[in-house]
Amino acid sequence: MPVATLLPFTTTPNRKSASPTSFRLTEKFILLLVFSAFITLCFGAIFFLPDSSKLLSGVFFHSPAVETNTHTNPDSNDSGSAANDEKVLAKIRKDHEKALLEAKDTLQKRPDEIKQDILIEKEKVAKDSAGLGGKDANHLPMVEYQRPPGATGREPMDAETRERRAKIKEMMKHAWDSYRRYAWGSNELRPVSKQGHSSNLFGSIKGATIVDALDTLYIMEMFEEFDVATDWVEKNLDFNVNAEVSVFEVNIRFVGGLLSAYYLSGKEVFRRKAVELGEKLLPAFKTPTGIPWALLNLKSGIGRNWPWASGGSSILAEYGTLHLEFMHLSKLSGNPEFAQKVMNIRKVLNRLDKPQGLYPNYLNPNSGQWGQNHVSVGGLGDSFYEYLLKAWLMSDKTDEEGKKLYYDALQAIETNLMRKSSSGLTYIAEWKGGLLEHKMGHLTCFAGGMIALGADGAPSDKTGHQMELAAEIARTCHESYVRTGKLGPEAFRFDGGVEAIATRQNEKYFILRPEVIETYMYMWRFTHDPKYREWGWEAVQALEQHCKVEGGYTGLRDVYATSPNHDDVQQSFYLAETLKYLYLLFSDDDHLPFEHWVFNTEAHPLPVLRRDKTDRPNEVE
Repeated sequence: MPVATLLPFTTTPNRKSASPTSFRLTEKFILLLVFSAFITLCFGAIFFLPDSSKLLSGVFFHSPAVETNTHTNPDSNDSGSAANDEKVLAKIRKDHEKALLEAKDTLQKRPDEIKQDILIEKEKVAKDSAGLGGKDANHLPMVEYQRPPGATGREPMDAETRERRAKIKEMMKHAWDSYRRYAWGSNELRPVSKQGHSSNLFGSIKGATIVDALDTLYIMEMFEEFDVATDWVEKNLDFNVNAEVSVFEVNIRFVGGLLSAYYLSGKEVFRRKAVELGEKLLPAFKTPTGIPWALLNLKSGIGRNWPWASGGSSILAEYGTLHLEFMHLSKLSGNPEFAQKVMNIRKVLNRLDKPQGLYPNYLNPNSGQWGQNHVSVGGLGDSFYEYLLKAWLMSDKTDEEGKKLYYDALQAIETNLMRKSSSGLTYIAEWKGGLLEHKMGHLTCFAGGMIALGADGAPSDKTGHQMELAAEIARTCHESYVRTGKLGPEAFRFDGGVEAIATRQNEKYFILRPEVIETYMYMWRFTHDPKYREWGWEAVQALEQHCKVEGGYTGLRDVYATSPNHDDVQQSFYLAETLKYLYLLFSDDDHLPFEHWVFNTEAHPLPVLRRDKTDRPNEVE
């Protein structure tokens, strides 16, 4: 065949075609082969040459990576590529290790905790997508929630301890179920008459037992009950009331209970309600000195003091027991005013002379001067000293002022108020105008636990001595229980030939108080001496024998009476404090560990405020 016949686009000069665009059959075949070869070559270059995908993206999409490579020094191509590959591999390894750790952490959580984490993440995504500028609908700053360690605990290894712990949970269930059945929504329960009970301490705010019991329910893993309580708080807890409340009681029970429930569960409703109530308490500080009123009308913001309190004075244990809660309110609200209010209280106290280093129970909020010289580590004074120590601990031991104030006060208490009875019982008397009254209240029995908690932070030469003092006070308070039907009186005396016994009728009652059990719990944690668990179990048996009724648990009018005379009140602090401390007494030490949690004076656990790398006290582990 002539060469010309192999070229479909070439014709002889004299050749005529029927159409200028027509080809012979052979020419069509050859054209198809050439076109197929071209297509095969192109696709082969794209899909089989090295880095063909980069070539494709570079050609069609102008990939920045490709463009960057075109400007790279050719001599450094190989080394740069190797370095980049190493970085990619290192990142893959790091991400893989992080994923494994997260998976391991998730597998250790209970199903309800995993569910809660998912809900929290959903809330966070919803708020981010809503574009709220870093604040939620209630103008609170976004807070990254992370549950501190030890919110719930493991079953004790020892069978007897496990059984006793289960018994205390059973007691909590009886107290809670009775309240829910007979007094739901009321502040407290009358277990004998099976009806609600309300104290004027809370004005017309309702649900004190619900809020006080929230953290106990969570800690005991009574999650169904906790969810029911949460639902009530969401729908029914209302602070928009035209009523006068005790600032102290509302703070330690309601604010403290809501804060603790938030830190344990992560549920945003508790943070929102705590801050809302805290804001309503701020007008109490509108006094010439900034020392808050004892009583406050939540609607009008008008405050006053108890009429019986030394010429209209504020009470040490009341204005001195706001610090822990208000520091957390500042953290969770982003409002520094809460912290400023309680720090100002210290400034006022620092300007005053202390008689023999002691703090009188009464301070006039108008003049800034002490009232009558009455000093007590029990009622009217107790939790002021507790909060000095715990402010230091909660600050991750950075509040040096709080630390100094506490240890100076403790030294003055030991020197002026601590005494030994003729039989060797150490007690803390009360000081009135320079004279000692040799009486010790049940409320004062918390001091054993407080001194033990602070002993480790004392100068090294005093740590052992303070632990001995704590043990001696625990023994004295136990003796006040032993000398009755195993439940102690409201106050007991060391005079007239008697020791650790109530001699006056108005001091013989028992209202389910927690202070003795509290000290047992701290002493057990620090010493692991089994006698503290045995003493706690004695109290459990006595509560079951003398205080348990069909409708809950009731206080006693006379702990020395042979037959019980019930007072018909199940105090909210019985669920918040007494049963919680008993449960922790029979729990392992990693359940609410002290290095991560500090208890407010109503036994509501609050996390230690960790400082971040820039020394700002804003991080909660």
